[in-house]
Amino acid sequence: MRRSVLVGCGSYLPDRLVTNFDLEKILDTSNDWIVERSGIHQRYFAAEGQLTSDLATHAAERALHAAGLRGGDVDLVVLATATPDQTFPATATKVQARLGMTRGAAFDIQAVCSGFIYALAVANNFIRTGQADVAVVIGAETFSRILDWQDRTTAVLFGDGAGAVVLKGVKGHGDISDRGVLSTHLHSDGRHGHLLYVDGGPSSSKQVGHLRMSGREVFRHAVVNLAEVVTETLTANGLTAADIDWVVPHQANRRILDGTAKKLGIDPAKMVVTVDQHANTSAASVPLALTAAVRDGRIKTGDLVLLEAMGGGFTWGAGLVRM
Repeated sequence: MRRSVLVGCGSYLPDRLVTNFDLEKILDTSNDWIVERSGIHQRYFAAEGQLTSDLATHAAERALHAAGLRGGDVDLVVLATATPDQTFPATATKVQARLGMTRGAAFDIQAVCSGFIYALAVANNFIRTGQADVAVVIGAETFSRILDWQDRTTAVLFGDGAGAVVLKGVKGHGDISDRGVLSTHLHSDGRHGHLLYVDGGPSSSKQVGHLRMSGREVFRHAVVNLAEVVTETLTANGLTAADIDWVVPHQANRRILDGTAKKLGIDPAKMVVTVDQHANTSAASVPLALTAAVRDGRIKTGDLVLLEAMGGGFTWGAGLVRM
């Protein structure tokens, strides 16, 4: 049975580090207020002229280097982003060209903060069905470009960055002991789109919009939806929370992470947390956190890792991976 094995991961953060104390100078806010409500201490912003494709390319190159592969070995790029360079072409095709990949396919996916999980699911299905052998899955965002700096409750929560993984098709036994993506689970509910959205777009009267969020309602839905999709994933694989070595959640807010862990009875020590260092980087947050935990040695080969995220739409999902 064909599996998608994660053979490399990489990440990239822009050079511009912005602390809460920096934001105090331009917003009616404080370090204590931001930390208390979100757990965030700092974030990174892209430089003037630095695009989502630039961040994505750096992350993809690092993931390929970790995998011992080159762009010419890749036959699929799936890039999750809500902040593409342009309306078209797809940002993924720019990354494809820069990597030196000349075959296969490259395209974008838009599921906001759940985007990386969606992209992982798509790439996994391509590999499992034999339509691709090596895939680069990327989450990359420049959310600083869509923040409303008059909205102090929302602007402080987000940052820019990119993360990527390389998947390679291999044969396995078809059971839980196999390395690779064991299952993915995706959901959406468009009835709640008004709670987290950008108020503009190419077919709107307002071409460029800003992020709008009803934070309290998003928090309430997030804890419930994430707990449900994690339970669904565990049940589908005949596992319990105790069987999971690490949980790599979307890094939206420390209170959401704590609330989800408590609802599921997951040991907080198993949660990979980077929201304090990166803030909410939307589709980039899961691969950024995953790469951080692989680099520092927490996540090792053979570990059972649960990835989960929820974003605007609403969209949410989870993936179970044996490293």
